Amino acid sequence: MNLVNIAGVSLAYGPLVLLRDVSLGVDEGDRIGVVGRNGGGKSTLVSVLAARTDPDSGRVIHTRGLRVGFLQQGDNYPEGSVADFVLGGRAEHEWAGDARVRDVLRGLLSGWDLATSMASLSGGERRRAALARLLIETHDLVVLDEPTNHLDIEGITWLAGHLGRRKEALVVVTHDRWFLDAVTNRTWEVVDGRVERYEGGYAAYVLAKAERERLAAAAEERRQNLMRKELAWLHRGPPARTSKPKFRVEAANALIANEPPPRDTVELVRFASTRLGKTVVDLENVWLKAGEQVLLEDLTWKLGPGDRVGLVGVNGSGKSTLLRALAKERAPDAGTVRHGRTVHMVHLSQGLEELDPRQRPLEAVEEVRGYVTIGNREFSASQMLERFGFRGERQWTPIGDLSGGERRRLQILRLLMTEPNVILLDEPTNDLDIETLTELEDLLDGWPGSLVLVTHDRYFLERVTDRVMALMGDGSLSLLPGGVEEYLARRARSEDIGEVPVSDGGQAAGGAERLAPAGLSAAEQRTLRKEMQRLERRIDRIEARAGELHDQMAAAADDYTRLAELDGELKTLQAEKDTLEQEWLDAAERLGD
Repeated sequence: MNLVNIAGVSLAYGPLVLLRDVSLGVDEGDRIGVVGRNGGGKSTLVSVLAARTDPDSGRVIHTRGLRVGFLQQGDNYPEGSVADFVLGGRAEHEWAGDARVRDVLRGLLSGWDLATSMASLSGGERRRAALARLLIETHDLVVLDEPTNHLDIEGITWLAGHLGRRKEALVVVTHDRWFLDAVTNRTWEVVDGRVERYEGGYAAYVLAKAERERLAAAAEERRQNLMRKELAWLHRGPPARTSKPKFRVEAANALIANEPPPRDTVELVRFASTRLGKTVVDLENVWLKAGEQVLLEDLTWKLGPGDRVGLVGVNGSGKSTLLRALAKERAPDAGTVRHGRTVHMVHLSQGLEELDPRQRPLEAVEEVRGYVTIGNREFSASQMLERFGFRGERQWTPIGDLSGGERRRLQILRLLMTEPNVILLDEPTNDLDIETLTELEDLLDGWPGSLVLVTHDRYFLERVTDRVMALMGDGSLSLLPGGVEEYLARRARSEDIGEVPVSDGGQAAGGAERLAPAGLSAAEQRTLRKEMQRLERRIDRIEARAGELHDQMAAAADDYTRLAELDGELKTLQAEKDTLEQEWLDAAERLGD
């Protein structure tokens, strides 16, 4: 059954045309992801679709009695309590028996005091409350504009699962590519006033778009060939008989059949070692506190050359505090943080640095550096701006006239232009569209240095890092061989045994007292954690030595005796690494991680 149709819709703001003669529809069961550049018209499209914005021309037709739930980015919030806003003033005995209401409150507002005033909440907390209210209500069509903003990885995972169990049609605007793959079965790309439609979620969209562009390029090449033949015919007269050109459409997988891995990790580590030496950042017996709360307890950890580490943890667990300590912007409460002598570190925080609103993007980048070398290639400031979406005249638009997303791009670019060898990124994906994210990923693929990343964007985290570590809220920093999936599983187990998660927004979470793993005293837990840290350091040293051995084997390609010796040492190291990893997993199991 058709729910919404838009026919011949056009809409412009001054000279900027966002939608040009767009016709499309939404049917029951559709789960549509909307992608495109910032400022390209995504939010405008869904607002028109939900009948919140009138088009300049064309028609928007809703089926009779259609119930539309719409989460937009700039909602206004009434006065009153969270309970009044989210639950509509229903008494507890009315909603407590509703499984869906309980699921939404547990997933989005866990630990909240529902009597809290809406006026006292932060912007992110108000948006969570608005999303909870929408999901509690009943709709035929749910339209969500950037629903993952202000959610952590756990919240995004919960939301994807919740939406997957619902029956309503869904249209969602988001730059979170993992979320798109998890919840959508169709993709709309808003580009140059058009809406290009693709079947499938984000992964299918990427393959289909690549195939479409390949076909277009082949068609253009064939057209150019025909034009050259035509010119030759005009010059020479009737041409000799030729066979017709043959063109075979390859399957989408053929596009990536010979594509190498995004990063040559061994080569990057080798290059990073020459730039950084053996010492990058060493933390020894570090304690970090927020007031009386212990965020990290007696942490000893080494960030090595070429390490790419993603940090995960619930809001308030200390991820941003750890980045500030790594950057020496905050002194540890105990212990030492030591930088190597050649470290040139930059730290991208969540706040936007102040830029002169009268300055132009090209001027702002060139005042840092006119050229930058990434990998083996040199790029000018203008070329880098082009890669980050500042095309043509946009490089000369006053910074004061740029959107928040554009200023964020400019901030990241200015940091990269300093050619750092250590980068700390705190939520770099905020306000970035998918096209800019892929450009940033591509740049980081060829960048030789050490990286520590904090982000709620699971796709970006898994794409640019090689290891994931978690702040579990118990004062430890734990290596996760299984990545984000292992983190989510541990968090689920910790909640099952009654542990209290770190509260969101600093609010105290009620519930059972935190339970220690059965049979272990606090001292035994500390001993186990130190043993796990020792194992992690030894594993890191083995991996570094293995990289050196690979380099030596490449250099000794013609010396079979030397190759055999190196290969024997490599196999011995691999066996030791397997043993150490098993010991680490056994310790983690005893600890209950």
